Amino acid sequence: MADEVRREWFDKDYYAVLGVPKNASAAEVKKAYRTLAQQHHPDAKQGDPDAENRFKEISAAYDVLGDAEKRKAYDQVRDMSASGFGPGFGRPGPAGAGWPGGVRYEQVNVDDLGDLFGGLFGGTGRRSGRRPAAQRGADLETSVSISFEDAVAGTTVPIKIDGPAVCARCHGSGAEPGTEPITCPQCGGSGEIAENQGFFSMSRPCPRCGGAGRVVESPCTKCGGSGAERRTRTLHVKIPAGVRNGARIRLAGKGEPGPAGGRPGDLFVKVAVESHPVFGRKGDDLTLDLPISYTEATLGANVEVPTLNGPVTLKVPAGTPSGKTFRVKGRGAPKKGGRGDLLAKVQVDVPEKVSREEKELLRQLHEASKESPRKRLGVR
Repeated sequence: MADEVRREWFDKDYYAVLGVPKNASAAEVKKAYRTLAQQHHPDAKQGDPDAENRFKEISAAYDVLGDAEKRKAYDQVRDMSASGFGPGFGRPGPAGAGWPGGVRYEQVNVDDLGDLFGGLFGGTGRRSGRRPAAQRGADLETSVSISFEDAVAGTTVPIKIDGPAVCARCHGSGAEPGTEPITCPQCGGSGEIAENQGFFSMSRPCPRCGGAGRVVESPCTKCGGSGAERRTRTLHVKIPAGVRNGARIRLAGKGEPGPAGGRPGDLFVKVAVESHPVFGRKGDDLTLDLPISYTEATLGANVEVPTLNGPVTLKVPAGTPSGKTFRVKGRGAPKKGGRGDLLAKVQVDVPEKVSREEKELLRQLHEASKESPRKRLGVR
């Protein structure tokens, strides 16, 4: 918990930000946050330059007060700050000559609150001397277009990424092959140095290593010590069967390399699925408009239905109305534990042209009909 104590906790009254008392319940805090977030969301206050900052302040307050553990730590920090501890204040140390009242004050590193509040929050001790985590590289995003059939069946597609990549000569270390980066002699590998500010001290990134904690004495001749080079990479992306239009596939570690040997970011591939001339899709089910003739709808028939895996036979009962949907089991897209279905919606097909013989037969059928289809409307 000590690592979560932040400097702004001393200065920011998060209860005032949300407009709730210190003894407010978790439900009251949540309600206040939702109300304020809705009122001050940048989308709701377009044109207001302060809306985004206000929204961030509200979100930061709820991030602390909405978490029981963080809220407890925040309250304890605020209480101790009110008693004289915190940024800008010293802490009592052993008596010493020349100090008023025989009491002197030790310097307190604001970024090292683990020592000051370690016993209170379960901190593990001083952080200085511990090498900082290397900065992670940026994420990248690209897109790929695949056919409807490939989206259902799954496929592997090649993509080209033009941009920063891990240096092929030094493999990202930034050091010329045969050499290695050394621990920064100025900060001892911690990546930061302390600056005295009166009664307390503050840390800032080491100017020698830029916060990396290490120095490259013999930079790679190909990348100049950055550990990265610009080149075109060809990657093969596996598209899972059943992928949907707009899905994003994450390729871990395939983004930009991190500075100073930091781990690379991720690559996100957005999938665009092309439309199909016959089939549509609804979730894990495929859809199809199936034309049938008037006689097939009236008398009933066994008709062939196309699927992505070959045709199947569908029994159309006599008297089937246009627009009725039939479900063909297991002929849809792959899903967890099986496959979706094919939804075949029948459409009674009315021919635009008929022969003289067909026209005569249809006239006889019309004359033989006993009931008007408009009877329920009260007309003939």
